[in-house]
Amino acid sequence: MSDEVRAHTALHVLKGAAVEVLGVKWTSGVSVNDSHGRLTLQLDRKPTEDEMRRVEDAANRVITEDVGVEEKVMGRAEAEERWGDLVYDLFPIPESVTELSICHIPGWNVNACNREHCSSTGKIGSLTISKYRYRANKGVLEISFDVG
Repeated sequence: MSDEVRAHTALHVLKGAAVEVLGVKWTSGVSVNDSHGRLTLQLDRKPTEDEMRRVEDAANRVITEDVGVEEKVMGRAEAEERWGDLVYDLFPIPESVTELSICHIPGWNVNACNREHCSSTGKIGSLTISKYRYRANKGVLEISFDVG
């Protein structure tokens, strides 16, 4: 399993942790380069250091639990009926797209995503938040992380 696949799967785990701890909903940007990733989320305030520790802890808890990662292709209408707008980020998917590739970590995260993922969260290894930056002018939180 490549570092890039592990880091990409970690994006989904980290998003679930940010939803749980910070109450975020929308992802506005993602980036993966080998074992390093960055997740950019819409947030209306700067998180505390304690909250960011809790985000990292929550992500690593789900990694340690070795939860199965489900990948499925389904009709857009079916995905929306099942999960509503949770399958989307702020990256528009053209209306002409009628089938979505879904990455689902049961009880944790669901997203339309056409990338390759680990079969379970344990294959990520671990996640370390290396840096985070709140950009008040854009209302976004950028979280940089490494998997190992």
